[in-house]
Amino acid sequence: MHSRHVKRLPAAAWHQDITLYMLRWMRTTLTLDDDVAKRIERLRKQRGLTLRDVVNQALREGLARLEAPEQPRKAHTTKAVSLGGCLIGNVDDIAEVLAATEGDGLR
Repeated sequence: MHSRHVKRLPAAAWHQDITLYMLRWMRTTLTLDDDVAKRIERLRKQRGLTLRDVVNQALREGLARLEAPEQPRKAHTTKAVSLGGCLIGNVDDIAEVLAATEGDGLR
């Protein structure tokens, strides 16, 4: 094929293709917290998978959960109950409250 018959892509499209290619085969170093590393190692041994497979699976599932729309939470309600009337006349009067709870001798 001659170059004049080749469809030319804009530079941005080439850049995107190269970036996607690089991300697909990218090697990188991850620093894992101790608790995460232990969980990954435990899963790797339990399932007989490679480190790469466990990390990729965990990232896929975690990313899917993070990308999913957040589910609305059910509103928490408290059932109302009657506690009856106030047994002390005026709770704003500390002397009256003390007298009612500890005896009239404090008045």
